Amino acid sequence: MSDKTPEPSLPAWARLPINRCNLPAVILGGLSFQRHPSTLQLDGVRELHLGLFEWLDALEDRAARAHAFAAALEAHFCLGRLEEAGLERGKGRRAKANWLRVLRGWHFDADSREGAVLKGWVESRFGLVPRFHGEPLRDFTGHAWRRYEAMRAAGLSGTNALESQLDLLYTYCQYEYARAGLQEGQVVLYRGVNRLDGHEVLSARGKEQVVLLNNINSFTTSRERAGEFGDYILSASIPSAKVFFHAELLPGVLRGEGEHLVIGGVYAVRIETL
Repeated sequence: MSDKTPEPSLPAWARLPINRCNLPAVILGGLSFQRHPSTLQLDGVRELHLGLFEWLDALEDRAARAHAFAAALEAHFCLGRLEEAGLERGKGRRAKANWLRVLRGWHFDADSREGAVLKGWVESRFGLVPRFHGEPLRDFTGHAWRRYEAMRAAGLSGTNALESQLDLLYTYCQYEYARAGLQEGQVVLYRGVNRLDGHEVLSARGKEQVVLLNNINSFTTSRERAGEFGDYILSASIPSAKVFFHAELLPGVLRGEGEHLVIGGVYAVRIETL
């Protein structure tokens, strides 16, 4: 790419004009953010749960903080006592759907109902429109988009503030990065794919490409692990601020080795084969 060629930016049709965090989608979803990351904060979440994070501040052991956070999440959203949240026992098949089921549902099938919930959460909070859910999402009036929205609505129906649970989970992830001094850092991650034409390539020069990723994607810290999912391996420097969750944050939640759930947008990636 010559110096006179402008860098690809996040297309207008891949973002919303408003979101619920401190930076607009056109900024957080672009190449400049990948190269020069900064802190992302969801509106009001840290302030609402200030007592929880002050409690975590007093715990030096990371495992103890993880245990305390999981317990606080369950208590705040009455996950073990749904009737206290106003949900009648035996009514509503989705009442027990929670953040854990969303993560595990995504892990087994990113195009599931849980996957639609997670993509919808990213769309709402960060303003990044999903690009794929079982099939490409290009026409907001088409069948594929209506199917995605129906699955998202079904996944949220009858749940107890499910998106607010995801808000707190992301905020905790960023809290732990901040304690480690990595909140504005980057991590090199890998993603295995079978087909390169399944990605929206905005520019390319040999193995170096600028691509528009789906609004949330699974990556891993292990190149070998990524190779189990496809013949082509995408590697990228991912801002810590765009990691929604990773396997080490709450041990035992995800079984994938080094799995990271990465918020999408435009990324510079390198594509190689095994």
